[in-house]
Amino acid sequence: MGKLIFVQKCVDKPHVQFFSMMGGVWREIVYDNMKNVVTKFIGKNDKEINEDLVKISMYYGFKINVTNCFSGNEKGSVEKSVDILRNEIFATNWSFLSLDDAREYAVSRLNKLNEESKIDEEQARLLPAMPPLELASICECKVDKSSLISVDCVKYSVPEHLVGKHVIVKKYLEKICVYAENQPVCTHKRAFGNGTLQIDIMHYLNTLHKKPGAIKNSVALKSIPKLKALFDKHYSKKPKQFIEIFQENKHLTIEEILEIFEQKTAIRGEIRALDVVKSVSQVDVLTRSLIDNYASLLVSGGGAKLEK
Repeated sequence: MGKLIFVQKCVDKPHVQFFSMMGGVWREIVYDNMKNVVTKFIGKNDKEINEDLVKISMYYGFKINVTNCFSGNEKGSVEKSVDILRNEIFATNWSFLSLDDAREYAVSRLNKLNEESKIDEEQARLLPAMPPLELASICECKVDKSSLISVDCVKYSVPEHLVGKHVIVKKYLEKICVYAENQPVCTHKRAFGNGTLQIDIMHYLNTLHKKPGAIKNSVALKSIPKLKALFDKHYSKKPKQFIEIFQENKHLTIEEILEIFEQKTAIRGEIRALDVVKSVSQVDVLTRSLIDNYASLLVSGGGAKLEK
């Protein structure tokens, strides 16, 4: 008890997530000789441990134990365990729409596999839980005239009132958080690749309200294909109304705003369908009236001929 074998390729985030999930910290963690665990070998047996891993161990209070080279017996069955988990989790379901979907599925399957485990007995012997370790790196950026900042060759939008100002960016593995005057102003999903754009349409509402015609070909609108489709179909001739809906609901997430647009378009469709039904009913009533009048004329005409 109190010993954990760890072979993750990423050093920092898996530790933080795992300790948070378990509600405690193992007293000793055994690592393989990965590059992000062992920075370099010194002599025959000594090793220089990765600086980030040392910081994590000092914060959480666990001991680092690195296995000897070419000593598979020291690693136990850890690598085979990875194969077992992969087969148990992804053998029948391996196709997903996104990485987030795959992660959610993996977590649900792991929870199912661990339902009958005895982890509760081990948790009682762990070191006390610590607040999650802050993993971000920090940099300063200047907002350009297009209300964009550049972080690792990727452009991210920020609220347009920050044009020309400097902001602080906290870079995490999967997101970036932007601060101005010590206050959070926006968050983006982390992107990679030279010239990549991450645009939030909410950051350009004031400009678009003044120039609603610009929304049609804006990068901000094209960055959300579903929203672009709704605009092209229902609001291409009413861009100002489109922007006003955004401004009225700017406190909501983009997913919630999309639902509002879908509800509005659905209601319009029902109204149009109802109008069609009403018009059909009116035509039906008029047709019946004409038929009745025509029938009465025939009857009266026929009666007159009989009298003669």
